[in-house]
Amino acid sequence: MPVTGLVVAETASLESLGWSSFFADQLEPGELEIIPARIARVHRTRLVALSLVGAIELELPERTNTADYAVGDWVTVDAQSHMLVRRLDRRTLLQRRTEGRSAQQLAAANVDTLFIVTSCNADFNPARLERYLALANQAGTSPVIVLTKADTVDDAQTYRREAMALQRDLEVVVLDARSGNAGAVLAPWCTSGLTVALVGSSGVGKSTLVNSLAGLTQDAQQKTGAIREDDAKGRHTTTARSLHAIKGGGWVIDTPGLRTLHVSDSAEGIETLFSEITDLAPSCRFRDCTHDHEPGCAVQAAVRAGTLSVERLARWRKLSDENRSNTPVLTGPRGNKSAARKGR
Repeated sequence: MPVTGLVVAETASLESLGWSSFFADQLEPGELEIIPARIARVHRTRLVALSLVGAIELELPERTNTADYAVGDWVTVDAQSHMLVRRLDRRTLLQRRTEGRSAQQLAAANVDTLFIVTSCNADFNPARLERYLALANQAGTSPVIVLTKADTVDDAQTYRREAMALQRDLEVVVLDARSGNAGAVLAPWCTSGLTVALVGSSGVGKSTLVNSLAGLTQDAQQKTGAIREDDAKGRHTTTARSLHAIKGGGWVIDTPGLRTLHVSDSAEGIETLFSEITDLAPSCRFRDCTHDHEPGCAVQAAVRAGTLSVERLARWRKLSDENRSNTPVLTGPRGNKSAARKGR
């Protein structure tokens, strides 16, 4: 059935919705009565998608678990009944493992750029930013750190330089989320057919940025919350994920503020994040070097030479240990394996 509140421009094409040959190549020759659609909202018992005919609420087959779908997913739908047929393979997937759960929580799919939003105040935390970067790297998206509230400090470039040092070739932009130029600053990543998502702790201006990028009306705007002056933290204002059209092209997905971000299933993302350590490791004397106490360790030599900080190495070790502990391993007989957490 048609859905109000989500609008597709009259000139929209599948390509402008984010469609590409990656998805087109997955269609079967016999799928004549289906249409591609992109998931725009995920609710507990229903899915809303965007297609060339507008926004539609999908009819779901029995036993469909909406938790298996993420905002940004591409699916095929019966053209007449709007019955969900199947989900297409994802190009990128943002997901995280929550405490006490073995399954991953899906955040957003087929995202080109992940804006990691933090502010030029007490919220700026290199260790937390590295967690988001590991998440983005593992997902296959391109991370960009967005420093907000630049108008509240004397020298925002100090924050920018510290952020740029977190990962090789990392893009970092500085802006005031409430100013009228936020869209122009982020425009290189928000052109037609591209999808961006925003993550970050509460109160850093994510919802304000979404409202600015999407040009939402007052009624449709994401709520924004006030900041506690004692610790520069904000209240959670976004409670659901949704896909919004960006003024001038592209799509933006807002995500709820994350109180905790447990690292798991992210070995490759951590290697990319700490590439200076990854590059040094092959030069260590021992193949299984822990970069702690072994003789001939190239990483420890870099610390002694001052080219690698002790703090950076400590954060690498903490994330690597946490990832190893939180990532399930498959155990049991062949063909009947189950996931089990590794012990510390």
